[in-house]
Amino acid sequence: MDEHRVVVGGVDTHKEPHFAAVVNDQDHVLGNECFPSTRHGYKQMLAWLRSFGELARIGVECTGTYGAGLLRYLQKAGVTVLEVTAPDKHDRRKRGKDDTIDAENAAHAALAQVRTVTPKTRDGMVESLRVLKACRKTAIAARRVALQLIQNSIISAPDELRESLRTLTRMQLIRTLAAWRPDLSDYRNLTSAYRIALKSLGRRYLELHDEIADLDAMIAALVDELAPELIAQNSIGYESASQLLLTAGDNSGRLQSESSFAALCGVSPVPASSGKVSRHRLNRGGDRAANSALHIIAIGRLRTDARTQAYVAKRLNEGHSKLEAIRCLKRYIAREVFYIIQRRQREINATKSLLDT
Repeated sequence: MDEHRVVVGGVDTHKEPHFAAVVNDQDHVLGNECFPSTRHGYKQMLAWLRSFGELARIGVECTGTYGAGLLRYLQKAGVTVLEVTAPDKHDRRKRGKDDTIDAENAAHAALAQVRTVTPKTRDGMVESLRVLKACRKTAIAARRVALQLIQNSIISAPDELRESLRTLTRMQLIRTLAAWRPDLSDYRNLTSAYRIALKSLGRRYLELHDEIADLDAMIAALVDELAPELIAQNSIGYESASQLLLTAGDNSGRLQSESSFAALCGVSPVPASSGKVSRHRLNRGGDRAANSALHIIAIGRLRTDARTQAYVAKRLNEGHSKLEAIRCLKRYIAREVFYIIQRRQREINATKSLLDT
């Protein structure tokens, strides 16, 4: 080991295993190896990388999925980690693709600090919020499927069942079906089979409904603790607030300015000028879920807030289209949200520092 040599690592992550490469400060590949995607494998990888010299940083692909465990391990070990984004298409066309090449490309990108971003830490309450929201999303999808199956089954059910159910409201229908007590041994009979199936679907819907309500309560409690000031703003509900917190992450300090947060949310203006026409268009990049949350807030304020209505009317009088006016409005909302999240993050960090001391 040359202790005076500075090296940079790169990792191509998979479910099993991870592929690592290391380059020196002249961008020459010094070696590559694969390691198990386990805690012991992470320890072996870090020791192997450090055997080449002083480890400056590591570029890791997919830190939010396959690389999440490795990211947490490296951050606890005090290693600077950069997330490597989309691969260099030109280089891939020339060299081809395999896991070793991808790891070397990650190391090259980390050395040059191109195609890299500071990853989310994924070790705080925002990560807890993400897990609960992902669970809620699948529960809502499953509840929707259950309701569709109930409605489709009623359409084709025997007349004596269909006539008694078609006039009920949704929750009346669900509770009626869940309360049925069909004869489970009579499943060969068509009417009994429909009763058994509809009772099962009704109970499934109610179980998912209760599960979603429990998840909503937990998500609301997390949002109240993470950003109470955000919820207090006009037209910002728990769903929109939680998504914007997820976009910012536990370490929102990685965002250098409110303009970088706006770009991350896909609401930063994109130049679309040509000739004598000078204009900007909607940004179709960024986090589309965050963009959707900002759009919902903007529409809510446009309906209820007099200042927002006056601002949009002013933009329309200046010759802008309604879409352009809403784009500008979303940009201002992103700025407001960013400063609220940053202030709250500083308060949380200050509290942690006091507890640590």
